[in-house]
Amino acid sequence: MRYLKKLLGAFALATAASMAGATPEHPQNNVDYLTLPQAQDTDSGDKVEVIEFFAYYCPHCNVLEPRLAAWVKKQGDNIVFKRVHVPRDENVLPQQRLFYTLEALGLLEQYHAKVFAAMHEQRLRLNRDEQVFDWAQQNGIDREKFVNAYRSFGVQARVRRAGYMMQNYRVNYWPVVVVGGKYLTSPSQVGENMRGEPTEAEQQEAALKVMDYLVQKSKPAAPAAAK
Repeated sequence: MRYLKKLLGAFALATAASMAGATPEHPQNNVDYLTLPQAQDTDSGDKVEVIEFFAYYCPHCNVLEPRLAAWVKKQGDNIVFKRVHVPRDENVLPQQRLFYTLEALGLLEQYHAKVFAAMHEQRLRLNRDEQVFDWAQQNGIDREKFVNAYRSFGVQARVRRAGYMMQNYRVNYWPVVVVGGKYLTSPSQVGENMRGEPTEAEQQEAALKVMDYLVQKSKPAAPAAAK
């Protein structure tokens, strides 16, 4: 019995020490981030691919957006940044198709934040096709051009691919960020192991630091100098 108590005590101390070392400045695998059992192919060349899995209706995605946008800008040429709007049900499908239509038309960066504002500030549900078309027109987008793209095979293919990517990257909640086709992290993942009761803003800032680390970790190795 005394041996068992010693063993349990040693395990508790080891666990505590491990958790104490897990900080955004010194991230640990399976604590601050997860590693996919099978890395996914990337097409980002000598830059690091970073993918955000998100949804327009998600309040946490909405709050993260400005911080994430600033982080992407700060990373500059270090990364290739992509977004994947996750599927859920028929109410979310119009929002998902809205995202991929904006992307197909080259309008995403101009209107991405405006969609979040429409849903979370103006309280538009954007859960019907006609409501999405009205929103696009009211925001200065040619309605016919938008509708044609929205209903195109290309946008339908992007919607289907989002579902496949969720499976391949093992994404089951959002927002989640994947770095280098291999490492997954999120504010909630990092926040689970922060001391005290961190605010959502603190969790987000900590997650961005973990993402900094993962970008560095994922950079291609420099070619060896010729002898």
